[in-house]
Amino acid sequence: QVQLVESGGGAVQPGGSLRPPCAASGIRVSICTMGWYRQAPEKQRELVAVHTSGGIATYLDSVKGRFTISRDNAKNTVALQMNNVKPEDTGVYYCKCKVLGVTSDYWGQGTQVTVSS
Repeated sequence: QVQLVESGGGAVQPGGSLRPPCAASGIRVSICTMGWYRQAPEKQRELVAVHTSGGIATYLDSVKGRFTISRDNAKNTVALQMNNVKPEDTGVYYCKCKVLGVTSDYWGQGTQVTVSS
């Protein structure tokens, strides 16, 4: 059974940092294209960052230069380093594993990030 578990969310002041990890079990993240998504209240879920199994990272324009996605294949985790956070970064953050040739994606349950002073 595949499980993705996010943690490390919480409340942080503007300008602060968080580094929520996503831990996988039942699947090796090394075969996944891993993504971090977020959903703010009353808004659609949006893609924040993607990291391919080949090591290519892409980002939502509004987080470029502030967020970094990285994976640790040995620990079977993917993390999202969030620096200089802003109130508009508030939302539930989800990680997703997509495997080439597999129809269904694997999602975590999400972790809440709240940025406010």
